[in-house]
Amino acid sequence: MALAARRRKDSMDTEEIEQSPRDLLKYEREYIERDYRYIAGVDEVGRGCLFGDVVAAAVILPEGLVLEGVDDSKKLSAKKRDLLYELIMEQALAVSVGYVDARTIDEINIKQAARLAMKKAVLGLTIAADFLLVDAEHVDVPVPQLAIIKGDANSQSIAAASIVAKVSRDRLCEGEWEAKYPEYGIAIHKGYATKLHREQLAALGPTPMHRRSFLKNMEVVQQTLF
Repeated sequence: MALAARRRKDSMDTEEIEQSPRDLLKYEREYIERDYRYIAGVDEVGRGCLFGDVVAAAVILPEGLVLEGVDDSKKLSAKKRDLLYELIMEQALAVSVGYVDARTIDEINIKQAARLAMKKAVLGLTIAADFLLVDAEHVDVPVPQLAIIKGDANSQSIAAASIVAKVSRDRLCEGEWEAKYPEYGIAIHKGYATKLHREQLAALGPTPMHRRSFLKNMEVVQQTLF
């Protein structure tokens, strides 16, 4: 009986730990206490896509602001992301989005292209950031910065940037890019290598916005590429 009770207690303790709220302002507070005033969260989306730009965002939020529901954009529904996007755009001190196209991705590789998109986002801020919190990357700018593993799940600023980047790219997929190439289903798969996307590539071949370096290993499009 004592052992069973102990196991129940251990289980309850674990559950309480797992359900305890994350401190998404921990890193922001740490660097504010070190006298940094404008801390930008930076993140990118579209790294694994076959089609379209890689997109990054940089977001500076007011000190101490808590945005309820902000999280890693991949964990949120499209509706929730859209609502939070509007809130972030309304509340942020500065927001900037950077884009790097498929041709550049093919020329310099996706890792460097993602970093370039982040650099563009940071340099586009209307308020100069004096510290960067970055999702597991380094941005090539002369600004002090910290790379945080799973930063979009552990920093509100990075999570906000991930939402802005994701919504910005999704809206291109559903709007301009879908209108340009309606037969590829871009609005549905957002450029990722889904069954539908691969089937349309096999039937129609790649567009100028497809990443040729990503398609080389896809047997389904070999004949249309080479």
